[in-house]
Amino acid sequence: MLEKMSFQPSVSALKILQPADKGKETGAAQVGQSFGDLLNQTLNQLSTQEKVVGELNGAFIRGESVDTHQLMIQSEKMSLGLQLTVQVRNKAIEAYQEIMRMQM
Repeated sequence: MLEKMSFQPSVSALKILQPADKGKETGAAQVGQSFGDLLNQTLNQLSTQEKVVGELNGAFIRGESVDTHQLMIQSEKMSLGLQLTVQVRNKAIEAYQEIMRMQM
């Protein structure tokens, strides 16, 4: 049961933002594209978690045999993922606003 509860950070997320070739320069467009891909991947994972929690909730409501611990764990994972997504969005908006306030 503990192996189901383990949280494994995405190492691929860090690899996306690092240049493939250390001697080669990475342009802003490439980093922006990589960051965009990372955000899309994360939102897809959050959507998948939401579907899993929805299915578990539905089964629980119908009275089917559902491990309530797994239901709570999945619900909390989704909640934390959503909170993280909101914070990343807030920081991105804050960074954009700060850039727009800069004088040229």
